[in-house]
Order: sequence, then structure tokens, then C-alpha cells
Amino acid sequence: MKKCIVILFAVFFTSCLLAQNTAQLVVNGYNPQTTISRHIYGHFSEHLGRCIYDGFWVSDTLNVKKQGRIRLDVVDALKKIQVPNLRWPGGCFADEYHWRDGIGPRNQRPYMVNTNWGGVSEDNSFGTHEFLELCSLLNCEPYIAGNVGSGTVEEMAKWVEYLNSDAKSTMTDLRKQNGRNEPWRVKFWGVGNESWGCGGNMTADFYADQYKRYAVYCRNYNNAPLLKIASGANTADYNWTETLMKNVGAGRMWGLTLHYYTLPSGSWVTQGKGSATSFDEKEYFTTMKSCLYMEELVTRHSTIMDKYDPAKKCALVVDEWGVWTDVEPGTNPGFLFQQNSLRDALIAGTTLNIFNNHSDRVRMANLAQTVNVLQSIVLTQGTKMLLTPTYYVFDLYKVHQDAKLLPVNISSPDYVSGNAKIPAVNVSASQDSTGAVHISLVNIDAAKKINIKAALGGINFKNIKGQIITSGKFTDINTFDKPYNVIINAFNGAKKEGNDLLVELPPLSVVMLELK
Repeated sequence: MKKCIVILFAVFFTSCLLAQNTAQLVVNGYNPQTTISRHIYGHFSEHLGRCIYDGFWVSDTLNVKKQGRIRLDVVDALKKIQVPNLRWPGGCFADEYHWRDGIGPRNQRPYMVNTNWGGVSEDNSFGTHEFLELCSLLNCEPYIAGNVGSGTVEEMAKWVEYLNSDAKSTMTDLRKQNGRNEPWRVKFWGVGNESWGCGGNMTADFYADQYKRYAVYCRNYNNAPLLKIASGANTADYNWTETLMKNVGAGRMWGLTLHYYTLPSGSWVTQGKGSATSFDEKEYFTTMKSCLYMEELVTRHSTIMDKYDPAKKCALVVDEWGVWTDVEPGTNPGFLFQQNSLRDALIAGTTLNIFNNHSDRVRMANLAQTVNVLQSIVLTQGTKMLLTPTYYVFDLYKVHQDAKLLPVNISSPDYVSGNAKIPAVNVSASQDSTGAVHISLVNIDAAKKINIKAALGGINFKNIKGQIITSGKFTDINTFDKPYNVIINAFNGAKKEGNDLLVELPPLSVVMLELK
């Protein structure tokens, strides 16, 4: 009798453990309606540290392939992941940038001090023409942030005219003198940046009035309608979103921004943000919990926007996001140079899943920043170039660009640390124009494999192809000596069982499945 009880208990205990490590997933493939905008996969490049200078824009004497001074191995890497848009010139730098300093003969351009980022001299050799040539090489849309903080309405209006007008005027004549006959017809236009902070320390009411004033004079020229983007909230400042939606209204702005950075420490007020490469599991857990806060932020800001804009005409534009750590030891603290680990890849995959699942409202986002700054996708060192773990997530996820969102519902086991817990698995899914279904799965649990049983409504498939990003430790990085530690590999842990999909998801992994 006792033996039977022991056996029954063992079976029960084993089934409980299996249940704890099993996620139930439902993917709805019936009549998808929402498109995941490719612009969710945008990037951000500021005049900060080594992002522009010594990143995209290098010395004439550097022995790498270049077009002018634009570094082409970086361009080729970004083209591979189909970068859809690039935001420039800031960031905080945007509101002290005067565009006329960055046009004309380079040896005649004035110098300035970059007071936000390191106090270094800015020679303005990379300006409007250089940025738009870079975007042309990348085959991406430029997204320009205009100066509201220290600029004038006239200055911004004339920049738009210089970029977009094909009529005869002093501005178009000046553009032609500087070597560009045809207008660029730039459509994405930010009216200020972080106007609540480094962009002017404004109140929401004051900025709403300023936005309306500036936006009036940002004119639509022939075949060049503007998509104007208002400077939105910092993290959980829901009053800012409420005020802008009420006082400006969806009809006057194409988008409203949200800025949120994942901090390992969980707070800006602590002594340090945390290391990019040296952290334990407790700090890893705190970082991932901070990352998942994006779900609440997007949901709550979207709910406010829905009240004033039920038709969802105005986009939520998360044009600064990513992990922000302490700088690497020995580097300029104003340059924000940090390494990039497997943890960062898990943050990127998780955040992009959140954006995909909210793509009815989130229609643009920009990772901060592209090269050598914050959560970069590319690092450079002299003639060497390195692709980070985050880069490979964007390579995996590019299949979601402009695909139809497939709604998902997941019941995930928890990842537990002390008395705290967060969902171990997150997911998004889409169907592309060929009918192929892509499911992106992230397991943030540091130790446990998660078994997933997925019911796929309205989805017929015969073949499964899988790819994975993972490594042995969440601190693993790519280095210039060992650049392929954390890359994409084949994944064989998924199979079809009847009409269901079964997946064995390793710990610390980002997986992309293609069903055909």
C-alpha cells in the first residue's frame, strides 16, 4: 500500500513539475487584420560619442571601404537587416543643433561644443547632406528631429523647405548650390525631442502650444506631405500623453513619442545603472523585469490615446528604447559606450514582441543607438567591425516587417527570483505575403527549459524551420577577438503533432520558427 502511495505521489509530483515548465500557446490565424509596420524596426543615431564620428563617418585615412567618409561595412550590415528608418541628429543633441551649421563646404562649417555628450568639439562635417546620403545607401527612410528647444519656428520651417520644396526660392537655390538639385521629400519629422527634459524643460501644456505653433509652419510641399511626430512622454508620465492628445489632437500629429530605457538597477536614482557585462542572476532578473515594464507602459499610454483617438490614427512612436548600463571602464562617461550581451538580445526580442503585439497603435520605434552607443547593434574598433547579439535579433525578426499580426494568447510558467516572479516566455506571430507564418519566442528563464504546446487556429503547415540565438551564460558577449560567440544557429526543437506545434525552448533563448 505504501509503495503504491509513493508511486502515485511520484507521478503526481513529476506531472506538477512538467506542468510548471509547460507553456500553453494559442495563435489565431483566422483573418488577420493588423499590419506590423516595418518602421517598428527603426534605429537611432545621435551626435553622441562614437556613433556618428568614428562609427558611420570615419577619417579619410581609415583603411576600410568607404563612400566619401561613410563606412560601408557598417552600411552593408544594416542593409542586411533591412533597417526601415534612421532617426537623427538626436536625442538631446537635436535641440542644440542648428542645421545651417552642417551644410556647405565642410572646411567652412563652424565648430560647436556638444554640451550634452562629453563637451567635445563638433566640426559639423556630418550634416544634412551626409545624413541623407547615408539613408540613401541604407535604402531607408530618414527621420529628422527638429530643434524646438533652442531653435526658432523660422529655422525649422526653412529646414523643411530646404529638404522638400521643388519651387524656386532662396532655400532651394541654396540646396542646389550645395549639390542637390532634387528635393529629398523627407516625410518623418519630429517636432522637438524630450521637451519635458533636455529639450527645454517644458510643461505639457506649454509644449502642446509650442508644437501647434511649430507644426503650422512645417509645410507640405509638392509630393512631400509631412508625418509630424510630437515629443511625447517620459516613461509613465501619463499626464503628458493626456495633455497632448487633448490639446493637440490626433488630427495635428501623425505620431506621439514615448521614451523608456531598461535599467539593470531598476532606477535612475541609484549610484550606478549596472554593468553591461558583469552581473549576477539577481541583477539579470531585475533587468528583465524592468524590460517587461514596457508592456504596461505601451498599454496604458495606448488606452489614453484610444480615449481621444478611437480610430487609432495617431501612432505611438517609441523612438528611444533599449538597455542603458554604466559605460565600459576607461571610456568617456559622456560617450555612453557599453558592451552587448546575451541579456541584451533577450531584451531586444522581448521588447519587439511587445511592439508587434501592440502594432495597432505602435507603428514606429527606434532602438538607441545604432553604432558604439548604448544598446548598439554594431561596434567598431579601428578597421574592425563587430555585430552584437542584439544585431542578430533584428536579423531574425526582420520577417515580421509589414507582415500581418497573428494574435497570440500564452499561459507561461513563471521565472522566479526570491519573492518576485515574471513570465518566463513571451511571443509574437505574423503571416507574411507568401502565407508563411513566423513565431518569435523568448525564454528569459536563466535555467529552465520550457515546453510549449501551441494550438494554431486557421494555420495549415507541413514544414518547420527554426533558428535560435542562445549561449551558455547571460553575460556572454561578442568581442573583436571572438566575434561569433552569440550568433544565429539552426534550431531543431520544434515538431508538428497532429494540428499542434510542440517546442522545447532552451533557457536564455530567442527562437524564430517559420511554418509553411
